[in-house]
Amino acid sequence: MMIAVGVVATVLLAVGALLAVVRMERGPSMLDRTVAFDVLTTALVGAIAVEAALSRRTESVPILVVLSMVGFIGSVTVARFAAVEPPKREQPDDGGSAEPAPTDHDDVRRDTP
Repeated sequence: MMIAVGVVATVLLAVGALLAVVRMERGPSMLDRTVAFDVLTTALVGAIAVEAALSRRTESVPILVVLSMVGFIGSVTVARFAAVEPPKREQPDDGGSAEPAPTDHDDVRRDTP
């Protein structure tokens, strides 16, 4: 019975890792790739845990802890850099519905009368 559970867990982890690799390759954004890398790291940790459970060895536990910490620190680091908010646009003081101030990335030139 333990072998069957190990095989099912290994197959599910392999499918998850394969889908994560596909997401890392296709993207489209850096955050998608980061989440896919996190899923891949988690699948790797799960695979090592399944192997340790099937072989009844505890020498793999430090490896699991280090891999988990590396994955967590990497995800937090990328999330911290991605969480930078864009600068807020200034609102007009007259309370009217004036157009917002143009920014450097506006490609359209706005002529005011």
